Amino acid sequence: MAPASRITFLELPQIEERLKGLDLVALMEEAFAAFSRGEAVVPAPGELLLDDPPGEVHIKYGYLTSGGTYVIKVASGFWNNPAKGLNSSDGLLLIFRKETGELAAVLNDRGRLTDLRTAAAGAVAAKHLAPARVDAIGVLGCGIQAELQVQVLQAVRPCRNIVIWGRNPKHALAYAERMRSRDFSVEIAPSPSEVASCCRLIVTATASPSPLLRWSDLYPGTHITAIGADSAEKQELDEAIIHNADIVVTDSRRQAGSRGELGRAYGPDATMSRVLEIGEIIMGTARGRATPDQISVSTFSGLAVQDIVMASAVLQQP
Repeated sequence: MAPASRITFLELPQIEERLKGLDLVALMEEAFAAFSRGEAVVPAPGELLLDDPPGEVHIKYGYLTSGGTYVIKVASGFWNNPAKGLNSSDGLLLIFRKETGELAAVLNDRGRLTDLRTAAAGAVAAKHLAPARVDAIGVLGCGIQAELQVQVLQAVRPCRNIVIWGRNPKHALAYAERMRSRDFSVEIAPSPSEVASCCRLIVTATASPSPLLRWSDLYPGTHITAIGADSAEKQELDEAIIHNADIVVTDSRRQAGSRGELGRAYGPDATMSRVLEIGEIIMGTARGRATPDQISVSTFSGLAVQDIVMASAVLQQP
């Protein structure tokens, strides 16, 4: 019998050390372009929804046709965890050798890589779609993505001014304190429409089951990065925004039909011919923002190819 191959186990502190120096935005551009070129095999994600306590578990998996491994990721979100002193997100990645199916590595990242690749995807959207000048970043939501999205955005649209809205006023105040400690200027808005009135770059990062923004709230030149609605039960944007925006971009048209903003606006059987994939814009086969007054929307549900590229980059780091 052949000896068992060595398995690499990395805990969160080791992963954080390997993340230093990585260009996360460039990695996500690489991932999205590979997907739109047809170089990634990523089946529909698995999903487990829980009611008591409220939470969800996503299972995403796949491989790059040019790579030597396949990746299975389990990522969870439990909304009552912060009240218990725990992170709302958790998870890990399993990396297997494609040739033999042997387990090659376990990245016990506790959901950190998912959080970072989601934030970097938002920065990719802003790089290709947001106005060149951003005076204030609007944020709907008070959780980890509400923080990370703004932080990673600094690489592509530097702006230290935030206008935040949160459903829970105490959570909004706590968010403002955390971000001010990181040298951001933070204003708390009374409503999502108020955020839209003073921001041309808006990040929606909530688990809302019903729309928070409507078409009448938006002004010419606005870009929205909508990342909260990653399942069929969630919706942050009114359907009229999707139908009326000048540019609508997703990560995968195939996956988008079954969830979130595009699933609500078009349904699972729609062709969504006017919807672009961000990978197409990155490759130059589709055009992003053409004039300053266009309204654009990016709505991503998250692709396994992002996890595959992140895992590969971490494992390659010394």
